[in-house]
Amino acid sequence: MPNRTLLIGAARERPCTLVVCRGCCCGDPGKHPGTDHAWQLERLRAAGAEHGFQVRTTDCLGPCDQANVIVVQPSAAGRRAGGRPAWVGFAMDDDSTEDVVRWAAAGGPGLAEPPVTLELQFIRPPRDARVRSRR
Repeated sequence: MPNRTLLIGAARERPCTLVVCRGCCCGDPGKHPGTDHAWQLERLRAAGAEHGFQVRTTDCLGPCDQANVIVVQPSAAGRRAGGRPAWVGFAMDDDSTEDVVRWAAAGGPGLAEPPVTLELQFIRPPRDARVRSRR
């Protein structure tokens, strides 16, 4: 008998999700005055509504020296296809915001290749995030 995984409820249909850091450094116009942080979040939310991915904010994700940080989490289908969360750092300009939008709209990790320019911004998650993900 083949090994089958039964997915119930939200796990079966969960879309690609962007987790946008808005902690102590990310999104802080006092620390990063050349970036329109409010526009970035509005753009991501508008694109999510248009293309069917989710956007949520969180407090500090940890790598403050690499602000703004966005974690692109795979959809349920993307995870089944082998996709894992991708941590994007230094996401402060319009180009990187648009790269994140294009990738999430195309399906995100596991379903679409990230733009090459965005891959250059991939960062390692903080150690405590890596430990949590292995549990």
